[in-house]
Amino acid sequence: MNIAIIILNYNSSPDCRKCIGYLKQQEGVEIEIVVVDNCSPCEGEQDAVRQLCQEQDCTFIQADRNRGYNAGNNIGLRYAAEKGYKYALIANPDMEFPQTDYVKQMAVIMENLNDVAVCGSNILNISGKRENPWKFPSLWEEFPFLVQLCRLLGKQRKPLVPQNGYCDILHGCCIMVNIPIIIQLGFFDENLFLFCEEVTLGKQVKMHNKKMYYLHDTIAIHRHIDSTKGSIRNRYKLFWESKVYYLKKYSGYKGIVLMLIYLSQLAHYAGKMAYFKFKKIS
Repeated sequence: MNIAIIILNYNSSPDCRKCIGYLKQQEGVEIEIVVVDNCSPCEGEQDAVRQLCQEQDCTFIQADRNRGYNAGNNIGLRYAAEKGYKYALIANPDMEFPQTDYVKQMAVIMENLNDVAVCGSNILNISGKRENPWKFPSLWEEFPFLVQLCRLLGKQRKPLVPQNGYCDILHGCCIMVNIPIIIQLGFFDENLFLFCEEVTLGKQVKMHNKKMYYLHDTIAIHRHIDSTKGSIRNRYKLFWESKVYYLKKYSGYKGIVLMLIYLSQLAHYAGKMAYFKFKKIS
């Protein structure tokens, strides 16, 4: 079975090297590793990734500009589609794959379940905490002040029960996709630069009567690199823009309910920006 593996790089060449090292150990499948550099601004970064791909016999694609996470991954997906791949694994550079049959396990599930558009595995952070799978947020979870109140009361949202099966949302750090179905979806929504990609993809899949599937005994490690985080204020602005877009296009809420959610989100955003300004946080 031939699988395309897409890694989107942004100032993360050392992590790309480690990730590629893990992927080169995968067994039972033929893989082509495709590294898309999302116009990394750090001096020498693009050349470093290009050289890495030459050394490791990977395909290198240079984006002409950074249009966000979804757009960057779509570059790799369109390349894979043109090459005739049916499945592609999308992995962040900070992923580790201790199981040498990780890709094979995911591909077998995709091959056996024709209605599955996206498959995800058990994702553990470096503390061993699970990051998959999730349900769509409830109405109450769209109101930030209620979420904060729940946190103060010690009630936090948790992943679903750990067992194989269909789910709503999978962590975007590492997913396998059925490329023909992704084409039907119109690829990943490029109106999102960063944030809300996972819930949006879940809604896209549901709207097209397809499924997401969680595979519990297949495990990957997500190390959460900090090199690409950037300004807190800018990131929160991006989150706000993505949230508003998601609410309008994908949430399904309309009329007075949507307006109340929007006003709640706006108040939360304004409060955060005022706090950043008061604390002189950039």
